[in-house]
Amino acid sequence: MEAIALLEVQAMVTAIVGLDAMVKAADVKLIHVEKRLGGRLVTVVVEGSVSAVTAAAEAGAEAAKAVGNVKLCEVIARPHPDIMKFLKTDALS
Repeated sequence: MEAIALLEVQAMVTAIVGLDAMVKAADVKLIHVEKRLGGRLVTVVVEGSVSAVTAAAEAGAEAAKAVGNVKLCEVIARPHPDIMKFLKTDALS
């Protein structure tokens, strides 16, 4: 794993549309989902190579913007191992 992308959106449907575009656009793997406010604020995190994660982030943000509100879309190259421990705490890891 060389990079992660975080896509934070309003509403679960927007998150699903964005995530669908992300995993279809590039060779990335879903590693974390965070739901807040009863699913009204959702963050999905994918991992992969820097180029794959960048392509996935761009595709995911574009698709999510078409159906809802994107709060954040960010790529982090070479994340610190402690960040990965924080993210890989749920059943997806």
